[in-house]
Amino acid sequence: MFAMEVDQDIKLGLVDTGFSKAYAELAKANYDYLKQWLAWPDFCQSADDFRQFAKRSLHDYADGKSLTCGIFYQENLVGNISFNDIDHKLKKVTMGYWLSADYQGKGIITRACQHLIQYAFNELDMQKIQISAAKENLASRGVCERLNMTLEGTITHAEKVSDRILDHAIYGLYRES
Repeated sequence: MFAMEVDQDIKLGLVDTGFSKAYAELAKANYDYLKQWLAWPDFCQSADDFRQFAKRSLHDYADGKSLTCGIFYQENLVGNISFNDIDHKLKKVTMGYWLSADYQGKGIITRACQHLIQYAFNELDMQKIQISAAKENLASRGVCERLNMTLEGTITHAEKVSDRILDHAIYGLYRES
């Protein structure tokens, strides 16, 4: 398995079909929390759903289009982080993440993001990292602020999640010259 060590507690592992059962259990346990901000929990609930997700993600990784990793905290799968889109022409990646509610407040996402940002800048030669967070998702927006990202603007009616239409706050971070 392709893996990156963030620190002694956090590792990122390239998504794999072997994670499917653990992903399904994690998503089920966090369903009510996740569906507030993400569209996929209504459509991806079983181990087979996650197996299909992993296969698509691995194909996109092989094609250089994305990078999707499970987040492991003290050897337990606790969430997901990804470059949802790697745009080599624009030298930009869009980053996304989610974390089990039980593991929030430990700095896990911030540290994982810092690691992947350095990977994007140093290994992939990207110039910009972009994160889109629901305007009302203050926890996710707090991550962007801790990463010293700049709020570039808000896109209204950006996404339908469950029965709500969400606005997105768009954050950017540029590689220092």
